[in-house]
Amino acid sequence: MKDVSLFMKDGELTVVMLPEIDHHTAKIIREAADACIEKERPKRIILDFSPVTFMDSSGLGLILGRVKKAEEKSAVVTVRGLSPKLNKLLRMSGIEKIKSLTLV
Repeated sequence: MKDVSLFMKDGELTVVMLPEIDHHTAKIIREAADACIEKERPKRIILDFSPVTFMDSSGLGLILGRVKKAEEKSAVVTVRGLSPKLNKLLRMSGIEKIKSLTLV
């Protein structure tokens, strides 16, 4: 299993997703991201989905959970690198209506 890549720079935490996001990998990503959020207190959390080739509903939960965690810390979340398929899926869910979340 590949490790989650986390990068902290200028108050921004970038979390690079694993290629497949399912229940098991979502837990790994969530734990790594949350530990870094608690330690570093970033003002922006960037979730980079560019490596993702598969995602089930656990990915949506992963995003929503990080948005909740970010709001608790007065931070915002940006999701980037979505494939056209994932972009469509997330927009159909209505997730872009969350004020502290941006899809790019």
